[in-house]
Amino acid sequence: MKQTDHEKKLAPGQIVHVVIDRPIKEFTGKIIAVIHRLNDVEDKWVAVPENMTMMAEEIMAQVSFQEQYFKTEIEMIE
Repeated sequence: MKQTDHEKKLAPGQIVHVVIDRPIKEFTGKIIAVIHRLNDVEDKWVAVPENMTMMAEEIMAQVSFQEQYFKTEIEMIE
């Protein structure tokens, strides 16, 4: 598997949606998707705990409160 930009360390200021059901101070998990904002300059990463998986529709349901204002496309990362 070749290294992609998504496999690199987070850049300063990179925003990540962490999908978890409790407040957190720190988080260790995996990036499972990138939300591309087609009408904005920012992309958002989606992280979940190591033992969790989600489908694109489930991700959108969790982040729609924020993403409803943008035209978005979700790229799942294998």
